Amino acid sequence: MFNPNTVVKNLVNQPAANAAVALIARILMAYIFLVAGWGKITAYSATVGYMESMGVPGAMLPLTILVEFGGGLALLFGFQARFAALGLAVFSLITAFLFHGGAEDSINFMKNFAMTGGLLFLMLQGAGKFSIDQAIEK
Repeated sequence: MFNPNTVVKNLVNQPAANAAVALIARILMAYIFLVAGWGKITAYSATVGYMESMGVPGAMLPLTILVEFGGGLALLFGFQARFAALGLAVFSLITAFLFHGGAEDSINFMKNFAMTGGLLFLMLQGAGKFSIDQAIEK
């Protein structure tokens, strides 16, 4: 009997496919953090104003940029990817409640929850073959 789940499992159990999917997953997860972090760098004062309007001290912006942009780079290159994924997962949960808790922003609240799930899974699985982590482990 045809089982699509088994077909996908057999495909991703191939080392080359597994490595490629892990790399693509890291790139896709990193993208949103890199774009968001860069946006905060290029619109620094506006971001401080937004953060303060939401009750978050503007002095937290450098740490926010470090987490988003630095964590995004770590995911992209697969450097300390488990740690970066855990940090970004916690960050995503915190920001969901601080910035997206209202009913008018429920889609971004859910997006942060979904990203947290993906990041926690990345934390469990690691960066994969095409990563700095893998090169260091060898």
